[in-house]
Amino acid sequence: MFLNIAICDDDSAVSEYLEHEVSAWADRAGNAWKISSFPSAEAFLFDYSENKSVDVLLLDIEMPGMNGMELARHLRDAKAALQIIFITGYSDYIFEGYDVSALHYLMKPVSRDKLWSVLDRAAALLERSEKKIILEGSGTSSLVPISEIRYIEVIGNYVTVYADRQYTVKATLASIESQLDEAFFRAGRSYIINLDRVRRAAKKEVTLTTGELVPLARGVYEKLMNAIINRR
Repeated sequence: MFLNIAICDDDSAVSEYLEHEVSAWADRAGNAWKISSFPSAEAFLFDYSENKSVDVLLLDIEMPGMNGMELARHLRDAKAALQIIFITGYSDYIFEGYDVSALHYLMKPVSRDKLWSVLDRAAALLERSEKKIILEGSGTSSLVPISEIRYIEVIGNYVTVYADRQYTVKATLASIESQLDEAFFRAGRSYIINLDRVRRAAKKEVTLTTGELVPLARGVYEKLMNAIINRR
């Protein structure tokens, strides 16, 4: 697997350390890689406007000029699909990260074990983005990338898949579930939820990163929280 990884941090010592550790991780994982470093959000954006091939962005938050959170919002507004991993010395921004679908936060000083673990997850998500499910409609078939699916709902004999588009087909929830992977959680008889799209969970409902609310069946909350913890 080839990965294009960018580092955006105004501290050159941190950038050099991250470059070294990312290279070591890629070698261990057997991945081909390219690493680019940028001293500011503005420098990254200038390059990204010409070359949008970045897969993973290791992004400092506290930087002069445009900070990392502002850059992340700009990228998401532009529908950039890259994986964002925040590198920060502050915990104040963690909940804001849900708004930009950040993969993870790493607190400075960044340890090798934690960095490698998050990079493993980023690589797995990128591989997963290539996987698709097949939805058979009336005379038509649709291929839907599972990374786009937020949740799935069944009403009667019809299943609706909520992704970048909305698909409704005559099927059982079990037939769709059999095509999914471990990122998806069966939340009772009527719903399947993409754990990577969960912003917060309460006893009776889940809030997704889009703000959508998905109801939880009775007794599901504890299992859901365990699944989220194991996922992250």
